[in-house]
Amino acid sequence: MNISITAHSIEITPALREYVEKRFSGLAKFTGSEPTVTIDLDKTTEHHHKGEIFEAKAHVTTPLGKQYHADSAKTDMYEAIDDVRTEIVRLLTSGKDKKATLFKRGAQKVKSILKGFRS
Repeated sequence: MNISITAHSIEITPALREYVEKRFSGLAKFTGSEPTVTIDLDKTTEHHHKGEIFEAKAHVTTPLGKQYHADSAKTDMYEAIDDVRTEIVRLLTSGKDKKATLFKRGAQKVKSILKGFRS
């Protein structure tokens, strides 16, 4: 799986890189094959009065060309990463369920048409 991590205004430590790779390595089971994952990590403080706000953005591209995007801003970098992963998994399962539902609907329609020809 291709996981690329970019950081703005923070340093990517080996522990942070390992955590991101561990959290996003299991996305292949939701796409059916190896997706391309791009993670953007950032620390923003410009428009907040106090405290640091960490932002995580994820872009997932499936081999079939479907793209998914999620972002999160939290006070802890690890919370932001977890939140983004949860959102990406929700989007991937939603897309998978829609595809299965459309297939079943089409199959039911074909079956009802074929029943009409049997008489």
